[in-house]
Amino acid sequence: MLADSERANALLFAPALDDSQYYHWEQLLRREPPAGLTHEEWWFRLKLQRSSQMRTVALRAKDGSRFTFAMTDELLQLTEEIGRRSGGSVVGGGAAMTPDGRDMFVVRSLVEESITSSQLEGASTSRRVAVELLSTGRDPRTKSERMILNNYRAMQVVTESAADPLTPQWVLELHAVLTEGTLDQPSDAGRLETPDHARVSVWAGETQVHVPPPARELPQRLAELTSFANGDSTDSPYIPPIVRSIITHFMFGYDHYFADGNGRIARTAFYWSMLHNGYWLAEYLTISKILRAAPGKYGDSYQYTEDDDNDLTYFILHQLRVIQRSLNELDTYIAARHRESLRVQSALRGAAREFNMRQTQIIEWVTRESPLAITATEIANRYRVSTQTARNDLSHIESFGLLERGRAKHPIAWSPVPDLAARLSRLD
Repeated sequence: MLADSERANALLFAPALDDSQYYHWEQLLRREPPAGLTHEEWWFRLKLQRSSQMRTVALRAKDGSRFTFAMTDELLQLTEEIGRRSGGSVVGGGAAMTPDGRDMFVVRSLVEESITSSQLEGASTSRRVAVELLSTGRDPRTKSERMILNNYRAMQVVTESAADPLTPQWVLELHAVLTEGTLDQPSDAGRLETPDHARVSVWAGETQVHVPPPARELPQRLAELTSFANGDSTDSPYIPPIVRSIITHFMFGYDHYFADGNGRIARTAFYWSMLHNGYWLAEYLTISKILRAAPGKYGDSYQYTEDDDNDLTYFILHQLRVIQRSLNELDTYIAARHRESLRVQSALRGAAREFNMRQTQIIEWVTRESPLAITATEIANRYRVSTQTARNDLSHIESFGLLERGRAKHPIAWSPVPDLAARLSRLD
């Protein structure tokens, strides 16, 4: 048997191990180690390999130490792919990214993200009701509906302010938008937690999984975070912009600045950072939909970072994979929309009068979603036009026998005719 010193040398100078999955100790324990190694030796060698890839981040953990992350092959590959796909052009979208089409996609994404981000925080409204709420512009009737409407408005603020720097004051104002009318204590909206209040911790069932930094540190920590978020490519060490956006997301959750709404503002700040750094396609992504499908992995990525010497790689890789999936879903959606657009355009080609792009999109939406009732206000909100323009569009489509007008006068509501598909085919 090798002596202890010989064994140590063998571990230090052995060929590199496969670390492509970047396992946490908890995950590694459930797997068979490489031949000839114990779990402890396997972990020692992986940690040693990772140390040469580590980059330090100018943000502090609770104990004052710095956060780090490893520039792994997967991280580099995903960073490059996402940068290329979310900062470039949309392939296969056809007319989808014309000005009219672009607005439709933005509204669709804002609606979806607002719904699922709020559902992650406990909102229980169905998607159908939530879409009706945001499309019609009616007042919310429940706390859940208010959360969704607030999220929608906050996302609109972010897209309009993407070019501006992140400041502590703007974060407070954004939190006030996100939480208006949803907090047990209304005064908590737009206010950092203070030493005068019981500090909010993070719980998973009956288990306390994260104790945030003391409230007295929050003003300074928020100033440091906003400064980091505003950094650029000239900073050293270099941090890819997408990684900077993800770390910004992480730190909002880690520091837990507010009595409630920390998850919502973390994800909203992430969108701001993506848009601020030129990833314009982020405006179309619905990250929370994927997070909601596997909330445990989202929580684990936070926990693994804190458990393993503030190594952010776990969270960064998780988020990069989520963004990649969201981009894939967007590609699939655009392709399906393009096929539907071609089908409807083909059906409309023989019409006596032409439909404009927006009217074609309205017909596509009606054939796909079969809404029970459609108002001019809903169309105006969905396609970002005036109510009168929306009313003219619906009346024009009605004149072809594709919509029928309801009896109510205030507001006037249209609905698709029962044999819409057959009537469309007769237009060809």
